[in-house]
Amino acid sequence: VQLQASGGGLVQAGGSLRLSCAASGSIASLTAMGWYRQAPGKQRELVATITNSDTTNYASSVKGRFTVSRDNAKNTVDLQMNSLKPEDTAVYYCRGWSRRNNYWGHGTLVTVSS
Repeated sequence: VQLQASGGGLVQAGGSLRLSCAASGSIASLTAMGWYRQAPGKQRELVATITNSDTTNYASSVKGRFTVSRDNAKNTVDLQMNSLKPEDTAVYYCRGWSRRNNYWGHGTLVTVSS
């Protein structure tokens, strides 16, 4: 399975962006999907995850502002980001995994200006 993230861009603080991760194959068999981000000079960190039973988990820094969703029919996972802050600036990556497999997509850059 190949993952392709899109939807990044430049936005002002307080604005919104929607990231989308499209999989080349079925995501229904994956245990979970997630979004991670890596800011300049920092380690990659978890942003949000969603399991195949639609259980979600968020980093405390984005809880209440970001929403992760998945569409197994379309093989996509989206991240709706609202009330963006300059500290949300990072390269965002999507990931899909199961017990045997771990897939990462190329990142998409999100830049939030103050």
